[in-house]
Amino acid sequence: MLSIKQLPNSERPYEKLEMYGESTLSNAELLAIIIKTGTKEQTAVGLAQSILASSNIQDIRGLQELSLHELQKIKGIGKVKAIQIKAVCELAKRMARPLHFRTVIKTPKDVAELLMEELRYEKREIIKVIVLNEKSIIQKIVNIGYGNISSANMNTNKIFEETIKIGMRKFILVHNHPSGDSTPSKADLKITKEIEQGAKLLELQMLDHIIIGDGEFHSIFTQKLKEEQKKNKC
Repeated sequence: MLSIKQLPNSERPYEKLEMYGESTLSNAELLAIIIKTGTKEQTAVGLAQSILASSNIQDIRGLQELSLHELQKIKGIGKVKAIQIKAVCELAKRMARPLHFRTVIKTPKDVAELLMEELRYEKREIIKVIVLNEKSIIQKIVNIGYGNISSANMNTNKIFEETIKIGMRKFILVHNHPSGDSTPSKADLKITKEIEQGAKLLELQMLDHIIIGDGEFHSIFTQKLKEEQKKNKC
């Protein structure tokens, strides 16, 4: 087996990137640069190919879903290499996340576009509150809970506190469905109603509750509006 150093310059990941640019490298070659070294049996590129061929990875995005423990189960990946891979995955996730400073929210789609790439691959539910000013410009996005969305797993008062403490009145609740299906559950509808009622008592305005799936989203308030319009026509 040839080592990386024995390969022609045009085939070495570092030199290839320098000579032809990063877009010319395969996923395995890019990953090889991150993990730096291979093993006695495999070059860094060969090891990267083994990682990508893992049964737990359907495509390159699957790397984000592997835990440190799962990565270390792959032959040739120790603690340091696993940490390097997780760090690069988090950087990629953050770079894909749009900057929300001074972003105006006009529609549920605006929220979905803002948070889709961050939430669509999460294995657990993450509950967020988006706080907006009177012109619907985002002032803050805060994680307020994890796990199934219910009164037991989320402190609803935190939503109000995060809104009030920066002198705002408007907020949007957002959470993801790890299943990829954004259809609201009974618990989603129940907690939405409870939060909306609590907000009114504090003279706050809940603008929506958006559920993020895998490439899809659902607006509970849009659904509610459609149902009300349908009733009025009857």
